[in-house]
Amino acid sequence: MRRFDGAALVVATHNQGKLEEMTALLSPFGVVLTSNADHGLPEPEETETTFAGNARIKAHAAARATGLPALADDSGIMIDALGGAPGVQTADWAETPQGRDFVMAMTRVWRELEAARAPEPRRATFCCTLVLAWPDGHDEVFEGTMPGRIVWPMRGEQGHGFDPIFLPDGHDLTLGEMDRWEKNRISHRADAFAKLVAGCFA
Repeated sequence: MRRFDGAALVVATHNQGKLEEMTALLSPFGVVLTSNADHGLPEPEETETTFAGNARIKAHAAARATGLPALADDSGIMIDALGGAPGVQTADWAETPQGRDFVMAMTRVWRELEAARAPEPRRATFCCTLVLAWPDGHDEVFEGTMPGRIVWPMRGEQGHGFDPIFLPDGHDLTLGEMDRWEKNRISHRADAFAKLVAGCFA
């Protein structure tokens, strides 16, 4: 596994919140983080059918364009009774002409589970794949998960996405009810980041 020994890293995103989260996680290592937006880079089209595939597209595009190592992630929720859907299409399920509507997306999940007569507990997993890519084409891949189940009705107004219907294993609160710092501590992204740090930074 290749260790990261540079001083600068591009986070392949236009999401300022994601950049801030990753900056905080990597701050102990003295790395200066910038984003795609800082470099005027477009978001590449995500054409793969796996989280790792889409994260690779984003990371390698940013590394090639900037000549710097780049870090990208792709994440979503996989629901057992729906054959792993929505998976890499997690955000797509919320798309409308007016923007993303996750209440609509969560309602769709529940209706499809009901139509399938899915037995309880309705198991699901939040997944996050991180790819650290170098300009020479090398990359390292780290996968994190957070297992749990789907509940209804929606609970809580914290977080985002499908958080109000996801109850993590071992917890009484949905991600929508949970303090953001507690969520960040147990999340699929935290799991992937711990593996990234152990593999490439520690």
